[in-house]
Amino acid sequence: MAGMFQRMKAIFSAKADKALDKLEDPRETLDYSYSKQLELLQQVRRGVAEVATSRKRVELQAGQLNQQLEKLTTAAKRALEAGREDLAREALTRKSGLQQQLAELQTQHAALQSEEERLVRASQQLQARVDAFRTRKETIKATYTAAEAQNKISEAFSGLGQELGDVGQAIQRAEDKTAQLQARAAAVDELLASGALNDPTGLGQDDITRELDALASGAQVDNELAALKASIGAEPPGQLTGGTTPAAPAAELPGGSFEQPPAPGTATESSSSENLR
Repeated sequence: MAGMFQRMKAIFSAKADKALDKLEDPRETLDYSYSKQLELLQQVRRGVAEVATSRKRVELQAGQLNQQLEKLTTAAKRALEAGREDLAREALTRKSGLQQQLAELQTQHAALQSEEERLVRASQQLQARVDAFRTRKETIKATYTAAEAQNKISEAFSGLGQELGDVGQAIQRAEDKTAQLQARAAAVDELLASGALNDPTGLGQDDITRELDALASGAQVDNELAALKASIGAEPPGQLTGGTTPAAPAAELPGGSFEQPPAPGTATESSSSENLR
């Protein structure tokens, strides 16, 4: 059971690392690390400033003790000149206590000065490391940005190559179809020219064939026209073709109306009827 939980933990950890790796941007990580180094450098500089302030305060205290020592020495001399040895002894006793304090301050000053020098060296070393890291950081960021851009360009070219491959296949198919149609049209033209195929529209005839057909058609028209003239000239005058007599014109009646003359044979029939009556 424990082994199964360990495997599940490892799987989830691997998936989490993979997800975090996708989300992580090295440029942001480098900038964050640089900001943390700057914070550390500021802390070291503040430490140097505090140590230097303490050293300066010790120096001021030592200066004040030195002034007091000088005053006590002068007081002891005056007391001896005045015959007051007891006062001179008291002044020298106080001077001895102040000298001990001065010695302690000098020891403290030396320690503070040493600490200050150590912090200054550390600050300088850290500053150099931060500057070097900043230069390397910018170089890495520029390299990463260039690599990212190159990767995007490569992906774009990969997609474009696939797209161009599909377009190339379509162009090849179109060219093949065009060549096939052109070959078919050329073959049909050759067959029509050789007479192996008939052109129902007549558009496939050459110039000589069209001229011969025009001459034959003109000769046929001339022959038919001559035959018609001959047939019209052989008929008697006043008769139409077919042996019929032309009808008489209609007589005009009063009022502007016209009376149609009787057809041939009508008057004879009317006279026969009167004779019978």
